[in-house]
Amino acid sequence: MRSLRWIIRKFDWARIMALCILTVLVMIRLWDHEFVQTFRSQAFDLYQQTKPREIGNFPVTIIDVDDRSLEEVGQWPWPRTTMAALVDKTTQAGAVAIAFDIIFADPDRLSPEVIAADNASLPQAVRDALSALPNSDSVLAASMSRAKVIVGETSIRSAGDQLEVRADGPKVEYAFLGPDPTKMMMQFPDLLQNLPQIDAMASGRGVFTVRPDPDGVFRRVPLVMSVQGQVRLGLSVELLRVATGGGAFAVRSNAAGIDGVVVARQLVETYRDGSVWPYFSPTSRTRYVSASDVLAGRVPANRLAGQLVLVGTSAIGLEDFRATPLGTAMAGVEIHAQVLENILGKTMLVRPNYAIAVELVTVVLLGLLMIILVPMLGAAWTLIATVLVMSGYVFGSYYAFSSARILLDPTFPTFAVVLIAMFMATANYLREERERRQIRGAFGQYVSPDLVNQLSEDPDRLILGGERRPLSILFSDVRGFTTISESFKDNPAGLTVLMNRFLTVLSNAILHHGGTIDKFMGDAVMAFWNAPLDHDDHVRSSCRAALKMLDDVEALNIARETQHRDEASNEVLHRIDVGIGINTGDCVVGNMGSDTRFDYTALGDAVNLASRLEGQSKTYGVGIILGGPTAEPVADEFAVLELDLIRVKGKNEPAQVFGLFGDETLYAKPEFQRLAQINASMLAAYRGQDWTGAAEHLSAFEEAAKALPFNFETYVTLYRDRLSEIQDSPVDADWDGVFTATSK
Repeated sequence: MRSLRWIIRKFDWARIMALCILTVLVMIRLWDHEFVQTFRSQAFDLYQQTKPREIGNFPVTIIDVDDRSLEEVGQWPWPRTTMAALVDKTTQAGAVAIAFDIIFADPDRLSPEVIAADNASLPQAVRDALSALPNSDSVLAASMSRAKVIVGETSIRSAGDQLEVRADGPKVEYAFLGPDPTKMMMQFPDLLQNLPQIDAMASGRGVFTVRPDPDGVFRRVPLVMSVQGQVRLGLSVELLRVATGGGAFAVRSNAAGIDGVVVARQLVETYRDGSVWPYFSPTSRTRYVSASDVLAGRVPANRLAGQLVLVGTSAIGLEDFRATPLGTAMAGVEIHAQVLENILGKTMLVRPNYAIAVELVTVVLLGLLMIILVPMLGAAWTLIATVLVMSGYVFGSYYAFSSARILLDPTFPTFAVVLIAMFMATANYLREERERRQIRGAFGQYVSPDLVNQLSEDPDRLILGGERRPLSILFSDVRGFTTISESFKDNPAGLTVLMNRFLTVLSNAILHHGGTIDKFMGDAVMAFWNAPLDHDDHVRSSCRAALKMLDDVEALNIARETQHRDEASNEVLHRIDVGIGINTGDCVVGNMGSDTRFDYTALGDAVNLASRLEGQSKTYGVGIILGGPTAEPVADEFAVLELDLIRVKGKNEPAQVFGLFGDETLYAKPEFQRLAQINASMLAAYRGQDWTGAAEHLSAFEEAAKALPFNFETYVTLYRDRLSEIQDSPVDADWDGVFTATSK
């Protein structure tokens, strides 16, 4: 009853009002007014301005109808024969495919027969000669038929009659992976297309419409959209589809909307309406080739070879410039080029369908955190808590952007935290002043002022202690770390960089599978599962983490070898090899230390054995050693082999040790099943003192092991040496088969 009264007393009017404010804030976020969207988008702009995408080397080139081209070739629009020459010369230069950020919707007014018809004063012979010349649009269509050309189309909103959708032109098959997402796509009732004869000769058709956000900035580009009921691709992704052989594309969707477009055998993640957030790099003239240079043959050899070409304009008079998140204007065609670069480089920004859920949950959780904490804190701690919570979330949002290119709104949750914290701080100040007056009034006549101050503050307490629970404990260590360290004796900073890179790889594998990193000890790592949070499948998760650690370390070695080869370094490159030991058992886990300094860690016999098992990985030449309690739950699922029965240093009781070599995939292979059966027979003969049988099984094991990508040389040699030693010095009749380890 006392606790209930305390809870009711603490749930005062301030918290009730704060909950009401929090509810209103959630409703505002669900409404997502243009004002909220603008602040969110501008925060994302700031992220890109702070860390724009690097200008990489991609096979994407813009043939630019720039001001110099207009001066040399003539005013726009150019004759279609000139555009045909541009297509021919670009194709001859080795371009893979060409996409036009230009539309040829009307017949060429400079076509010879049009000139003849419009100029009746010309001599009849001249008019007849002009009429006999090929139609300019047909010349362009013929050029397109000899190349992979994607014509551009534009979608417009219109309140009037819909424009005609032509039935001719290439047809593209597509599929929906999930519920029909058409209603979620950007909808355009009208489609402005190219001339039928041009359209029919094109290899593809891409929509180059890009809508600005309410503040006029072009942040998103639709990859897939619905135009008069037809599902169409954007210009850049259609260029990629055609360049990679054409074929069908697919739209992946779920209940929340579209989450990706599958094209050219890769998935491009999208926002729920089928649009993407390009990660912009600064505009660069290295992307551009002047159209006049192409027509005049001034383009360097191989400049267009193997390139995906976009034809557009940056001429000032043609006004095809767009405001971008980087705060500078950019030619519209370069936006499409940057979308293509993002797809090729897999650098697209992601605004996942679950983002709004994450942001709403963040608003609620951080708001509740402020509602709970602020009344318990003083003014200084309230300010500190607010700054920490706010900066922590902003940092998390920026980290999601910089490390994974995920866009999470930093503005609205921060605004919600600050607003609630300000309200609660004000209420807290009024409440504390009232309570302090009451305390001082009640006790000021009987106790010292210091005690009154202590009673009014009521500080929290931190206590030491732990709990007993089953854990899976992992230790890892680098083999030959001394040799690696010696190679960096003249470059200690390089060793630090290497170890940080290596430990990051191990940490990511542990955290990915739900582990808790206890501590780093130089090149060694200790981690455990099932604390502080319950983990029902902690044994399997620890095994999967260990397997991923080995795979990721091997990937790191390959990356280092590639870097070493590219740099042509004369230094000796040492591989990083790790040994891992895992054991499972009851431990005491909790805050351990002194009153002033403590860590959250685990203690117990199972921890000590895990450490010893890690040291035995070198003895058996196996990357991952499991204790019996760890191996037993996974032996019928993972690729596990019993290695020995040993008495590790510092312990009297023998322990079974096992090697972990792979997951379910390897376990299911007949080659591994045969190897496991031979290994079991070998160990049975060895422990039964059937030395001849053990030797025969060992030879069979060595032969069977050749079918698997593992090196069992150390393991085989160890047992051969033991059998040889036994032949020289026979064991006693009561020999129990236990090997006593002499090193940690």
